[in-house]
Amino acid sequence: MSGFSTPSTSPNSPAQPTMSEDLNINSSLEDLQTDEQRRILDTVAQVRKCGLESILSLPQLVVCGDQSAGKSSVLEALTEIPFPRNDNLCTRFATEIILRRGPVNTLTIKVIPDGARPLKEQETIRSFVESITDFSDLPRIMDMAMTTMGLSTGDDSARAFAKDVLSIEIEGPTRPQLTLVDIPGLIQSSTKGVSDDDVNVVAEITHNYISQPRTICLAVVSAMNDAANQPILQKVRAVDPQGDRTLGIITKPDRLPSGSGSENKFLELARNEDVFFKLGWHVLKNRSFEEGDSSLEARNHAEARYFRTSNFNTLPKENVGIDTLRSRLSQLLFEHVKQELPKLRQDLEKALAEAKGDLALLGDARSNSAECKAYLAQLSLDYYELCKAGVNGHYEGEYFQENTDPSFSLNSKATIARLRAVIQHMNTTFYDNVRHRGHKYQVNMSDDEPAPEWLLARNPKGPIKLSKEEGLQWVRQVLVRTRGKELVGNFNPLLIGELFWEQATPWKQLAVEHIEDTSRVCEKFLDRLLDDKSPKDVKSRLWAFTILDALKRRREAAFRELDLIMEDIRSFPINYNHYYTDTIHNRRLERQKKMLADSLEAGTEHNILPGCNSTHTSASVNIEHVISSFSKRADPNMENFSCEDALDCLFAIYKVTQKTFVANITTQVIERHIVRGLEKIFSPVVVNAMMDAEVEAIASEPLSAKRQRNFLTDRIKKLEDGHEIFRGVMGTGRQ
Repeated sequence: MSGFSTPSTSPNSPAQPTMSEDLNINSSLEDLQTDEQRRILDTVAQVRKCGLESILSLPQLVVCGDQSAGKSSVLEALTEIPFPRNDNLCTRFATEIILRRGPVNTLTIKVIPDGARPLKEQETIRSFVESITDFSDLPRIMDMAMTTMGLSTGDDSARAFAKDVLSIEIEGPTRPQLTLVDIPGLIQSSTKGVSDDDVNVVAEITHNYISQPRTICLAVVSAMNDAANQPILQKVRAVDPQGDRTLGIITKPDRLPSGSGSENKFLELARNEDVFFKLGWHVLKNRSFEEGDSSLEARNHAEARYFRTSNFNTLPKENVGIDTLRSRLSQLLFEHVKQELPKLRQDLEKALAEAKGDLALLGDARSNSAECKAYLAQLSLDYYELCKAGVNGHYEGEYFQENTDPSFSLNSKATIARLRAVIQHMNTTFYDNVRHRGHKYQVNMSDDEPAPEWLLARNPKGPIKLSKEEGLQWVRQVLVRTRGKELVGNFNPLLIGELFWEQATPWKQLAVEHIEDTSRVCEKFLDRLLDDKSPKDVKSRLWAFTILDALKRRREAAFRELDLIMEDIRSFPINYNHYYTDTIHNRRLERQKKMLADSLEAGTEHNILPGCNSTHTSASVNIEHVISSFSKRADPNMENFSCEDALDCLFAIYKVTQKTFVANITTQVIERHIVRGLEKIFSPVVVNAMMDAEVEAIASEPLSAKRQRNFLTDRIKKLEDGHEIFRGVMGTGRQ
């Protein structure tokens, strides 16, 4: 036959038989599509040809139903491809029929392997490619395909069903753009030759196809069985609850007794009055067993005659017959694809960006020490720049701007990336903790309020609360055990140190908690940074070889520094800050002011004015009484005077030293040992000093990474091809 391409066969392909049936397809298929429809459907066809059906959900028509519902007959009538009539063939695996426009007539058959198969099996199956020019050769090629899948054509088949896909691609200048998929019919229970595993495999195949959001489901139900008993309706309802992308197809209506109740039930179903689908229902009459040898043309005539003479003639003409179904499906697919194209393009661009990001994460190929060192040098440079920016609080760039957290939660990765801001926040929290929880005793120096019982209870998150008397009693106990040769009324200067050491007891634990918290935050910061910039295998090895030990050394140095600071704290306080004497003076002055105010109050007399009827009084101050009252308020107990004076000194030196302690911890411990120089842990200088063996141990690429690189490279090529197709089509559409 003229106009066909030379058939190509696989090495095991038998000689090509004499041609008896050509690949002509009725022109009615071509006439269904306008130029706009062809352009839109061409886009999906070209995208599918790039191999993107394994990456994106592409618009397609899937013929699904129960076993023996007549799915393959529907597919044959739609595509006008004479499939083999043997029941053991088309129902044992998914069959994908792809009609494409092309310069010459060709028919190519191949098998798309199940992704769960071992790689070697996938390669063997993928190598099966046959091209024919004669439909009479189709049964032989399909037998070969089944053998390739591991399905025997006899009764002794070990496997009844396969998840592989038989792909039949038909190209020609008059072909419409159309893709239909026939999947194995659902089986309700295992039988001879069909195991429970086979039942599950068929159910899984069906679910995988009909659950794809861009699939139009052609749910085929046989009129020979009550619709309520056909599981396919429940299956499509589960994945398409509103019936937005399901068209019901009723087959074998001629098997129903005319005028019977069952015929009336299926007429209701066809009118969309029983199981409602937004796309509605359609009725077909397939060839009966007796009509098995009749041509497709005879089949169409018999169908048209049946719908003219049967009770189904009450249905709208557009809802019966194969010709109107073709028109209906063509328009449905066109509208569906037109609606999905913008979203499909977005999904493609998103998948392309993700694939490129994953490939960039793998870095360049690393098969020797030189490539490994070059890779680590670039990785360390990226790490150094981002780490330094995070430490210094320079948050320019995508890394710091991505997914910012308004609540600034320390559990957020975006927050942790802004390391300087986090450290500042934690230092401020540390200062607040020391200020509110750093002192062992909270002494209430007011004389006005008695100390309630609960003030003596220990608060695990705060200081022990004491009244003034209890505070003075605590000082008195320490005073007794620190007495030297000083005169009564004075106190040993070492008393202040003893009081201070006890009052500052919580400091070390608060500092330890702060060091632990900031260490963990820095560890999270580096973990997130390496997660973002390196593959998991490189990150885990780099972490074990370099990062972990460096962080451990920095943490240990921080605790050594803390020990030195605490050693200073345990020495007698040294102070040259005038704030100390100012505080003591102010505290004494406040007490004297209060004593003077109380004496004035006591020495003031209020007399009613003579001859005045109002309640107004005149106040007179008895100076001698005030002086007497003021002098009597001085406590003659010299020990009490010493205790109160010592308490003033304690409060003053505590405040001064507290500020110094917070500054030392945040500067000499946190900044010096935990934060500063974090970027130097893994810098180009560190990489340059590594031995070749160390470099290879960290950065060498495992076999799995090589496979991942090849997979991503192939994926990106397919997606870029699809992107170019969209760019060209959209550009043409705008013009």
